Amino acid sequence: MEGGAYGAGKAGGAFDPYTLVRQPHTILRVVSWLFSIVVFGSIVNEGYLNSASEEEEFCIYNRNPNACNYGVTVGVLAFLTCLLYLALDVYFPQISSVKDRKKAVLSDIGVSAFWAFLWFVGFCFLANQWQVSKPKDNPLNEGTDAARAAIAFSFFSIFTWSLTAALAVRRFKDLSFQEEYSTLFPTSAQP
Repeated sequence: MEGGAYGAGKAGGAFDPYTLVRQPHTILRVVSWLFSIVVFGSIVNEGYLNSASEEEEFCIYNRNPNACNYGVTVGVLAFLTCLLYLALDVYFPQISSVKDRKKAVLSDIGVSAFWAFLWFVGFCFLANQWQVSKPKDNPLNEGTDAARAAIAFSFFSIFTWSLTAALAVRRFKDLSFQEEYSTLFPTSAQP
Protein backbone atom coordinates (compact mmCIF):
# COMPACT_ATOMS: atom_id res chain seq x y z
CA MET A 1 0.00 0.00 0.00
CA GLU A 2 1.81 3.11 -1.23
CA GLY A 3 1.65 6.38 0.66
CA GLY A 4 1.18 5.03 4.17
CA ALA A 5 0.25 8.44 5.50
CA TYR A 6 -1.63 6.93 8.40
CA GLY A 7 0.07 3.59 8.88
CA ALA A 8 2.74 2.16 11.08
CA GLY A 9 5.11 2.21 8.10
CA LYS A 10 5.68 5.95 8.65
CA ALA A 11 5.75 5.72 12.46
CA GLY A 12 9.07 6.47 14.07
CA GLY A 13 10.36 8.38 11.05
CA ALA A 14 12.08 11.73 11.20
CA PHE A 15 9.93 14.78 11.86
CA ASP A 16 9.25 16.70 8.66
CA PRO A 17 7.98 20.24 9.37
CA TYR A 18 7.42 20.95 5.67
CA THR A 19 4.92 18.08 5.42
CA LEU A 20 3.22 19.17 8.65
CA VAL A 21 2.77 22.76 7.49
CA ARG A 22 1.29 21.69 4.15
CA GLN A 23 -1.46 19.54 5.67
CA PRO A 24 -4.93 21.13 5.46
CA HIS A 25 -5.90 20.33 9.04
CA THR A 26 -2.72 21.98 10.32
CA ILE A 27 -3.38 25.10 8.26
CA LEU A 28 -6.97 25.28 9.52
CA ARG A 29 -5.80 24.80 13.09
CA VAL A 30 -3.33 27.69 12.77
CA VAL A 31 -6.06 29.87 11.23
CA SER A 32 -8.42 28.93 14.09
CA TRP A 33 -5.64 29.77 16.53
CA LEU A 34 -5.22 33.22 14.97
CA PHE A 35 -8.98 33.83 14.96
CA SER A 36 -9.18 33.00 18.67
CA ILE A 37 -6.40 35.51 19.35
CA VAL A 38 -8.34 38.19 17.46
CA VAL A 39 -11.55 37.47 19.39
CA PHE A 40 -10.19 37.46 22.91
CA GLY A 41 -7.63 40.16 22.13
CA SER A 42 -10.28 42.50 20.77
CA ILE A 43 -12.52 42.04 23.78
CA VAL A 44 -9.73 42.30 26.35
CA ASN A 45 -8.21 45.40 24.76
CA GLU A 46 -11.27 47.41 23.79
CA GLY A 47 -14.30 45.46 24.98
CA TYR A 48 -14.68 47.34 28.23
CA LEU A 49 -15.59 51.01 28.52
CA ASN A 50 -15.73 53.45 31.38
CA SER A 51 -17.66 56.65 31.63
CA ALA A 52 -17.04 59.77 33.64
CA SER A 53 -20.20 59.22 35.65
CA GLU A 54 -19.33 55.65 36.69
CA GLU A 55 -16.42 54.25 38.61
CA GLU A 56 -16.34 50.75 37.12
CA GLU A 57 -15.83 49.63 33.55
CA PHE A 58 -18.68 47.99 31.67
CA CYS A 59 -18.84 45.61 28.74
CA ILE A 60 -19.34 47.19 25.33
CA TYR A 61 -21.90 44.49 24.47
CA ASN A 62 -25.07 45.97 26.01
CA ARG A 63 -23.34 46.38 29.38
CA ASN A 64 -23.59 42.61 29.76
CA PRO A 65 -20.45 41.30 31.45
CA ASN A 66 -21.42 37.75 30.49
CA ALA A 67 -20.98 38.58 26.80
CA CYS A 68 -17.42 39.82 27.32
CA ASN A 69 -16.62 36.97 29.69
CA TYR A 70 -17.94 34.39 27.22
CA GLY A 71 -15.96 35.85 24.33
CA VAL A 72 -12.73 35.98 26.31
CA THR A 73 -13.19 32.53 27.85
CA VAL A 74 -14.03 30.81 24.58
CA GLY A 75 -11.22 32.65 22.81
CA VAL A 76 -8.58 31.71 25.37
CA LEU A 77 -9.72 28.09 25.64
CA ALA A 78 -9.85 27.76 21.84
CA PHE A 79 -6.33 29.21 21.71
CA LEU A 80 -5.11 26.54 24.15
CA THR A 81 -7.03 23.79 22.36
CA CYS A 82 -5.42 24.74 19.06
CA LEU A 83 -1.99 24.56 20.64
CA LEU A 84 -2.78 21.14 22.13
CA TYR A 85 -3.98 19.73 18.81
CA LEU A 86 -1.07 21.29 16.93
CA ALA A 87 1.19 19.37 19.30
CA LEU A 88 -0.85 16.24 18.56
CA ASP A 89 -0.42 16.88 14.83
CA VAL A 90 3.34 17.01 15.37
CA TYR A 91 3.28 13.79 17.39
CA PHE A 92 0.72 11.95 15.21
CA PRO A 93 3.20 10.41 12.73
CA GLN A 94 5.05 8.82 15.67
CA ILE A 95 1.98 6.87 16.80
CA SER A 96 2.37 3.35 15.48
CA SER A 97 -0.89 1.79 16.71
CA VAL A 98 -3.85 2.24 14.42
CA LYS A 99 -6.16 2.05 17.45
CA ASP A 100 -4.32 4.89 19.17
CA ARG A 101 -4.44 6.91 15.97
CA LYS A 102 -8.19 6.32 15.73
CA LYS A 103 -8.62 7.53 19.32
CA ALA A 104 -6.65 10.68 18.55
CA VAL A 105 -8.69 11.37 15.42
CA LEU A 106 -11.99 10.63 17.20
CA SER A 107 -11.06 13.13 19.90
CA ASP A 108 -10.23 15.62 17.14
CA ILE A 109 -13.66 15.09 15.59
CA GLY A 110 -15.46 15.57 18.90
CA VAL A 111 -13.42 18.54 20.07
CA SER A 112 -13.61 20.33 16.71
CA ALA A 113 -17.37 19.85 16.46
CA PHE A 114 -17.77 21.04 20.06
CA TRP A 115 -15.75 24.18 19.35
CA ALA A 116 -17.72 24.89 16.20
CA PHE A 117 -20.84 24.78 18.37
CA LEU A 118 -19.30 27.04 21.04
CA TRP A 119 -18.28 29.57 18.39
CA PHE A 120 -21.80 29.48 16.94
CA VAL A 121 -23.24 30.22 20.39
CA GLY A 122 -20.63 32.93 20.91
CA PHE A 123 -21.37 34.56 17.58
CA CYS A 124 -25.11 34.58 18.23
CA PHE A 125 -24.66 35.87 21.79
CA LEU A 126 -22.20 38.64 20.89
CA ALA A 127 -24.16 39.70 17.81
CA ASN A 128 -27.40 39.84 19.77
CA GLN A 129 -25.89 41.84 22.61
CA TRP A 130 -24.22 44.20 20.14
CA GLN A 131 -27.51 44.69 18.31
CA VAL A 132 -29.39 45.69 21.47
CA SER A 133 -26.61 47.95 22.81
CA LYS A 134 -27.75 51.48 23.44
CA PRO A 135 -25.92 54.34 21.67
CA LYS A 136 -26.10 56.45 24.84
CA ASP A 137 -23.78 53.95 26.57
CA ASN A 138 -21.02 54.66 24.05
CA PRO A 139 -21.54 58.15 22.59
CA LEU A 140 -17.98 58.37 21.19
CA ASN A 141 -18.15 54.93 19.53
CA GLU A 142 -15.07 53.75 21.38
CA GLY A 143 -14.12 50.14 20.70
CA THR A 144 -16.81 49.56 18.10
CA ASP A 145 -14.34 48.22 15.55
CA ALA A 146 -12.94 45.77 18.09
CA ALA A 147 -16.43 44.65 19.07
CA ARG A 148 -17.34 44.06 15.44
CA ALA A 149 -14.05 42.25 14.83
CA ALA A 150 -14.77 39.88 17.71
CA ILE A 151 -18.21 39.15 16.25
CA ALA A 152 -16.85 38.64 12.73
CA PHE A 153 -14.02 36.35 13.78
CA SER A 154 -16.40 34.37 15.99
CA PHE A 155 -18.43 33.80 12.84
CA PHE A 156 -15.35 32.80 10.81
CA SER A 157 -14.30 30.42 13.59
CA ILE A 158 -17.50 28.44 13.14
CA PHE A 159 -16.35 27.49 9.66
CA THR A 160 -12.71 26.80 10.49
CA TRP A 161 -13.63 24.47 13.34
CA SER A 162 -16.35 22.79 11.23
CA LEU A 163 -13.89 22.20 8.41
CA THR A 164 -11.37 20.83 10.90
CA ALA A 165 -14.01 18.37 12.11
CA ALA A 166 -14.81 17.38 8.52
CA LEU A 167 -11.13 16.78 7.77
CA ALA A 168 -10.86 14.70 10.93
CA VAL A 169 -13.79 12.59 9.74
CA ARG A 170 -11.92 12.02 6.48
CA ARG A 171 -8.79 11.03 8.42
CA PHE A 172 -10.88 8.62 10.47
CA LYS A 173 -12.22 6.99 7.30
CA ASP A 174 -8.66 6.60 6.02
CA LEU A 175 -7.63 4.99 9.30
CA SER A 176 -10.61 2.64 9.22
CA PHE A 177 -9.69 1.62 5.68
CA GLN A 178 -6.12 0.98 6.72
CA GLU A 179 -7.24 -1.14 9.68
CA GLU A 180 -9.48 -3.22 7.41
CA TYR A 181 -6.65 -3.58 4.88
CA SER A 182 -4.26 -4.76 7.59
CA THR A 183 -6.84 -7.27 8.84
CA LEU A 184 -7.50 -8.68 5.37
CA PHE A 185 -3.84 -8.79 4.26
CA PRO A 186 -1.77 -9.31 7.40
CA THR A 187 1.30 -10.70 5.61
CA SER A 188 1.57 -8.06 2.89
CA ALA A 189 4.83 -6.15 3.10
CA GLN A 190 4.76 -2.40 3.56
CA PRO A 191 7.09 -0.62 1.10
